[in-house]
Amino acid sequence: MQHMKEIVTAVGTLAIAVGIGFVMQSSDTAKDLYGAQSRPVPVPEVAPKAESLGDNVSADVLMQVQEIELTSATDTAAVSVPNGEAVVERVSAPANTDVVTEPEAVPPSESCEITASAEPIAGAMVNLSLAAPCAPNERLTVHHNGMMFTETTDEAGDLAVTVPALAEQAVFILAFSNGDGAVAQTSVTDIGAYDRVALQWRGEIGFELHAREFGADYGQAGHVWSGAEQNVVGLTTGDNGFIMQMGDTLTPEPLMAEIYTFASGMTARDGTIDLSVEAEVTENNCGIEIEAQSLEMMQGGQMKTQVLTLAVPDCDAVGSFLVLNNLVSDLKVASN
Repeated sequence: MQHMKEIVTAVGTLAIAVGIGFVMQSSDTAKDLYGAQSRPVPVPEVAPKAESLGDNVSADVLMQVQEIELTSATDTAAVSVPNGEAVVERVSAPANTDVVTEPEAVPPSESCEITASAEPIAGAMVNLSLAAPCAPNERLTVHHNGMMFTETTDEAGDLAVTVPALAEQAVFILAFSNGDGAVAQTSVTDIGAYDRVALQWRGEIGFELHAREFGADYGQAGHVWSGAEQNVVGLTTGDNGFIMQMGDTLTPEPLMAEIYTFASGMTARDGTIDLSVEAEVTENNCGIEIEAQSLEMMQGGQMKTQVLTLAVPDCDAVGSFLVLNNLVSDLKVASN
């Protein structure tokens, strides 16, 4: 739990340790519920077991971000222009002087300034961009209102990602492991029309967030999870919810997050959305303790957080699923 405590301290949230009961479903039962091909078990060629949130959390935490300037989508870098005209001096050379080739001009050094911008879009989402020309193909951590996930810049040092906002005044910190980074902020005015729940963890340890909307059973229409086809149009109209997974799974021990969103302020439906946290028993997590944290947006802009530590059964249970029904609160939806 030490590493999770470091993360919670860094992002300034209050985590409540809770006792969680769970139901273990056999692999045969899981196939009936999810389908035989709906839950592939990723087994990387070289992947150490994730025993906790990792020993390298200190490299990702918010406390190490240094010398960051607040920027927006309209910010441009100031360019210094020298005053006055250049002076050219002419000199004479003897006729037999060998021709001297001038050295090639040295191109100006590439700017290493790191900038970020945030632009609100439909669905209480934010288009987040980063330009870090001196940090190509570099791992970084995105921090937002207690949520953290790992991303990687491209070959030019750029990053573009869409993030579900967790606050109306949304601030995003993008931090590299050496302490460099940037901050961007924006106002998400439509966030009050959405219910939003997030689950975050470190590594490939099999956590999933599931929503069964208005009485839907597993595998039916209304069962929303990362392995199901997402209906973006239904999200904006309040017909159904939507799950986004954040984090770069190609990096070692990434910080991951899944966020469920339902447009409760736009829906014409009444009822309950049952939310559960589930974990598949895999070769990556069997026989060890795994950790996760939930974040729930509450009325008034408050954030409720809870920490889960779960002892996974031994490896003879690989293929089974642990279903935790009381880590996150079910959503009560009323028509508008």
